[in-house]
Formats: sequence, C-alpha cells, structure tokens
Amino acid sequence: MPQTIHTGIKALIDEANAEIETVAAADAIKIAHNDDVVIVDIRDPREIEREGKIPGAFSCTRGMLEFWIDPASPYAKPIFQQDKKFIFHCAGGMRSALAAKTAQDMGLKPVAHMGGGFAAWRDAGGPVEKVEPKKPKG
Repeated sequence: MPQTIHTGIKALIDEANAEIETVAAADAIKIAHNDDVVIVDIRDPREIEREGKIPGAFSCTRGMLEFWIDPASPYAKPIFQQDKKFIFHCAGGMRSALAAKTAQDMGLKPVAHMGGGFAAWRDAGGPVEKVEPKKPKG
C-alpha cells in the first residue's frame, strides 16, 4: 500500500521560507568574508568535490546539522557556539531553507539561507574554490 504524505516537501520549504531570512547571493558575496558571518555549506561531500565550494565556507552535511549545533551533543562543533550570523546554502536553496529553519527552531541565531544556493552564488560571480576528492584510507 502506498504511503500518504500529508505535508510534502513544497509545503515544508514554503513554511521554512516564510519563517527565515533569505539572503540574495549577491549580498552574500559582499558579506561572506566578514568576521561575524559563517557561510555553512550543507551539501554532500560529493557535490562539493564535483562543483567546488565557497572559499572559507564551513561544510556540515544536512544529516549532522542538529548534532553539530547542539552544545549538549557529543558531536557539537565549536563553530556553532560562536556569536555570528550563520548563512546556510545548498545547491539550489531548498535544503538550506529547511536547514536554516531547523537551526532557528533550535535557537541558533541569527540564521539565514542563501536564496538559489551555490548555483546562484556561482551565477552572481562569487568565487569558487576547487576541492580535491579525499583519498580512501588504507
């Protein structure tokens, strides 16, 4: 029997976008190097290796976000304990909207997401850093 989804991804993204700040890529480019801003790349490592990354961005896969934000978690990352503005981005702006809403709901502030994601950053002329694939251990 097929599942009946009551709240689809479009509704979740619309709800997130209604509750979070969206920063345009052109504006993100202007503030990315400010000391009080952290650009958080929530894309999968394979996406980052394939497309490159925003120089200085902090990589945090979407699956570890809540664990890395919560200071009580054994996986907490010090970067999320700082008094800075966190601007989340993904490839196109959908996952980052959900991530920013989750972070905001957890109490992280201030947070935003970059509308249009990495594609918008690249299209707006933002710098992109090539990332070499990690070598397997062994």
